[in-house]
Amino acid sequence: MRRFAIIFGISSIWLLPLSLSAQSDAPTPSVNASAAHPETWNLYYQATSIGQHHGSFNSPYEGPLSLQSHPESDVSLTTTLFFGLRLSQNTQLYFDPEIAGGRGFSNVDGLANASNGELPRVASATPKPYLARLYISHDFGFGDATEHVESDENQLAGNRPMVRYTITAGRFSDSDFFDDNNYSHDPRTQFMAWGIMYNGAWDYPADTRGYTWGIVNEFHTRNWSFRYGMAAEPRVANGGRFDRRLLTDHGQTFEEERRYSIATHPGAIRWLQYLNRTRSGSYVEAVRLAEETGTTPDVQAIRRPGTLKYGTGISLDQELFHDLGFFTRLGWNDGKTEDFAFTAIDRLAEGGLSLKGTSWKRKDDVVATAFAAAGLSGVHAVYLAMGGLDFLIGDGKLNYAPEYLWESYYSARVMRGLVATFDLQHYNNPAYNHDRGPVWVESIRLHIEFGIKPFTAK
Repeated sequence: MRRFAIIFGISSIWLLPLSLSAQSDAPTPSVNASAAHPETWNLYYQATSIGQHHGSFNSPYEGPLSLQSHPESDVSLTTTLFFGLRLSQNTQLYFDPEIAGGRGFSNVDGLANASNGELPRVASATPKPYLARLYISHDFGFGDATEHVESDENQLAGNRPMVRYTITAGRFSDSDFFDDNNYSHDPRTQFMAWGIMYNGAWDYPADTRGYTWGIVNEFHTRNWSFRYGMAAEPRVANGGRFDRRLLTDHGQTFEEERRYSIATHPGAIRWLQYLNRTRSGSYVEAVRLAEETGTTPDVQAIRRPGTLKYGTGISLDQELFHDLGFFTRLGWNDGKTEDFAFTAIDRLAEGGLSLKGTSWKRKDDVVATAFAAAGLSGVHAVYLAMGGLDFLIGDGKLNYAPEYLWESYYSARVMRGLVATFDLQHYNNPAYNHDRGPVWVESIRLHIEFGIKPFTAK
């Protein structure tokens, strides 16, 4: 609980000078006004701090990458500026410097569906600045029909062509464009576990901070969108530097999206596919070599450039009633190639509900719950059972069982621009090991955001 007090103290110091100019609840510009005067620029700010605690749990043995069985309390902190600039009617530039710091449980090891999506795969207690995004985006429009978009982080208010081809190039996160979901896509305001905020079976290209350099192409119509992206992969698993052999090692992502309504309730379904080529190893070859030599398997010892990893996933969100929504994700990858950039999940099935607080006169509050089942391929489980290590899990041996996570949260609007969330997670079989756990994780999250817009867009 002492750590939870620290998080409130840190956040209060940051928020005091900022809350005076918070505009998150400012009136939304009308369609006609912003169509006549589209935003030429905007500037948004966010700060998020998450305090977490887990208690002791059953653990007859531990390995080099195990979640520690003694109690742990940790705090994470991120702060981001989002600057958007309209270069021409259909061209925008976005620039997002970011600062992040904090430590995750056991150096962010020991859970496949890790508990804090705000923590990257690097444990740095001291906050450090870095470039999160720097990209340019251009729309090529077809026809006269347009659609209106509101001012937001990395989004300038105005009208865009309804039918358009958009090309985006620079530094970003692949999750900015792919695997969207209305009820679970942002660990700063929604679910926090890695395999619930995104599709955990999608090993998306990224450095340790979760960002990459690349290009995304999108063809958008009223009800359909088609996306294709190519992005740089890290040199090594969970690495901070990118592989420059782009013709050999890179990640490709494809996605098809269909938007629809059932009665008056909107929904969307997205089908994602990916092909990654990296300097990585094969669990099959690592196990075979270990059996021949009588040693512990090591997937890092047999890495080769251009090794292929592939997978697919489905994301669906559906409004059931005005304030109640449902979502689900399914994910699968080949399970034989080394996990490289995101997390150690080969199979994923999850679903959840999200309810706004209108019925109890708290329209800005949200209560939500979700269940996720993550699994491994057969050879991947054998690799870990023989003592092999992934980049974030490895107990030295393994009594395999799927890793189950139930996560629920209540998000409450405290004041203009400030939201507090209490989150509870329950893990069975952490890191797929039936011999260890279960584990309870309690979290408190504070999130602030506000925006500054040109006078004509207010």
